[in-house]
Amino acid sequence: MDTPSARLIAAAQAADEVTDARGRRLSLRRLTALDKLRLFEAAGPALAANDRWLGMAVLACSVTAIDDIPVPAPASKAMIEAMVQRLGDDGIAAVSAHLAPDRPAEADAAGN
Repeated sequence: MDTPSARLIAAAQAADEVTDARGRRLSLRRLTALDKLRLFEAAGPALAANDRWLGMAVLACSVTAIDDIPVPAPASKAMIEAMVQRLGDDGIAAVSAHLAPDRPAEADAAGN
């Protein structure tokens, strides 16, 4: 049975952890399709179409805890911006490096 408790336990077990340059432990997970849909709604139509803004928002919304203190999933533009500000460049960079897909070796060799 898929209860709220079971979903929380599964999410906690699936969380990754990364340490940023400031020494903060960031727990994170990849957003699900439903998470992304909710992010689009929170961002609004103009920002949901802005790939750069949305990319940073996805990184910020992937953080579930900072130093083992849970953070709520941002549900509005203001909450997303507050999370980006809280993470800062160091936090965003650490999340990005951890969640970025590995580049194929051929692309590195080609200088791409």
